[in-house]
Amino acid sequence: MTISGKILRDAIISGANNIQNQRARVDELNVFPVPDGDTGTNMAMTVGASVPELEAMADSCTVAEASKTAASAMLRGARGNSGVITSLLFRGFSKALAGKKEATAADLVEALQKGVEGAYKAVMKPTEGTILTVARVAGEEASASAIADPAELWKLVLSAGQRALDNTPNQLPVLKKAGVVDAGGQGLMIIFEGMQQVFEGGEPIRAEEAAQNKAKLDSSAAGKGVYTDDLMKVEDIKNGYCTQFLVHKNEGASSAKLRAFCESNGDSVVVVEDDEVINCHVHTADPGKILTHAIQYGYLTNFKIENMHEQFLARQKQGKGLEKQKAAEQAPSVNEFTYAAVDPEQAYGFVAVAAGEGLKSVFTDLGVNAVVSGGQTMNPSTEDIVSAVQSVPAKTVFVLPNNKNIIMAAEQAQKIADRRIVVLPTRTIPQGITAMLNFDPEAEVDANTIAMMQAADKVSTGLVTFAARDSEFDGKKIKKGEVMALENGKIVNTGSDLTKITYRLARSIAKSKKDAQFITLISGCDVSEEEAEHTADLIRSKVGGDVEVTCISGGQPVYYYMLGVE
Repeated sequence: MTISGKILRDAIISGANNIQNQRARVDELNVFPVPDGDTGTNMAMTVGASVPELEAMADSCTVAEASKTAASAMLRGARGNSGVITSLLFRGFSKALAGKKEATAADLVEALQKGVEGAYKAVMKPTEGTILTVARVAGEEASASAIADPAELWKLVLSAGQRALDNTPNQLPVLKKAGVVDAGGQGLMIIFEGMQQVFEGGEPIRAEEAAQNKAKLDSSAAGKGVYTDDLMKVEDIKNGYCTQFLVHKNEGASSAKLRAFCESNGDSVVVVEDDEVINCHVHTADPGKILTHAIQYGYLTNFKIENMHEQFLARQKQGKGLEKQKAAEQAPSVNEFTYAAVDPEQAYGFVAVAAGEGLKSVFTDLGVNAVVSGGQTMNPSTEDIVSAVQSVPAKTVFVLPNNKNIIMAAEQAQKIADRRIVVLPTRTIPQGITAMLNFDPEAEVDANTIAMMQAADKVSTGLVTFAARDSEFDGKKIKKGEVMALENGKIVNTGSDLTKITYRLARSIAKSKKDAQFITLISGCDVSEEEAEHTADLIRSKVGGDVEVTCISGGQPVYYYMLGVE
């Protein structure tokens, strides 16, 4: 038995609808009660990005066409770490099934293996006990079997994946302590279950079935997605010309051969194959030699050649707001940018992610060219970031994600955009503001990258928000709706008095830093100007000393206040 293109197409649609229907179930699998990016929502939006394009395909499509269409759409629609990893897993299907009309069980095994390989490569320090582990174990057990029937093989994949998911608490202490499983792994199993229904001969799960499938899990079945955010990639650029171009492939064109040629004639080589195009980036001493060789693979467009001698350094680390986010998901995207060609006279440009008109103005005033609307609970897609980058006519565009769950999506944008992207792994809004304040227009790219991130890393961030659900964390019971204070990501206080919790948080951070000189208080959309100024005055009186306190109206959802202390 084999899988036809129609079956694979319908299976992916079924998986997408299944996670869409059950995304609330996965979103609730978060023992940490802070309103967050929601693993289920991110995975649903990522895989769901492929549905319109798959539904437009004819029943006569091949597995190669279906998998390529799905992978391309997911890459651009990837949101959050869980979404990016999911898109890379499905990228494995596109690679393994390239050129095939139908797929055998052995092809599915290879697809899983290639997907896992790509996902692990994207994370410099993979954390076991996450979606990565679930996918890897499922692929390994499938590879070790001799099952020839694709539907039976997928049953084994589901069985092995479920065992791996059940074992995640034994691999991550945070899950063990809470007695829960990993949310990303749970989401992947839901997608695979939707695919299985079609592999077994059934009809694709429909999105309208959401009402029947949104049953909440009890605490024994809950889980939390945990991903490493310590993502770092460093490449030393020794050749003088940064050369980038697109190859619209001839039939049989080999991106591997083009990559090999570039690597033998330069460094900092990035060759990404997407649909019918090869995106090539290389630093070389002879760009003419590279282009002359590349033209044999197809016609070339989107040339960009820079005369430079530098080092490319990219480092990656590790209520009301929610209601507004749910409404925003049903509304048209507010991230609309107009494409701009690269201006050779403009060396640098900036893209930042932020939510709230006040914060948008702050970043614009600091020199940011395009602000992508998003942040906590509103993770923009890779395509959103690419659109913003390509609206900035600069040769090099710095991207500030300002949220740890957006960094991987920004990293994926580097593979798609037609100009150079440097991702500064800022994890909070205060870090992003400080990074921009430390930009030097006279410095080279590598010097700015280092200086901006060194400054950002010195910023301590305080967040004041509300509990999105009843929870118990570190032995303390937290009630839904309670005000919560977080110091550098850790819950340090809860209660009902917003002002008191905020100034106590500021005092605690300033005391822990000892040499604190500045506190920036950023008020959200649910705080009046009078309340914010009153809170700022209290912070001045409680912190004392020579610490300068500045109050900014950010207008952000989710967070009553953000504090940057440095």
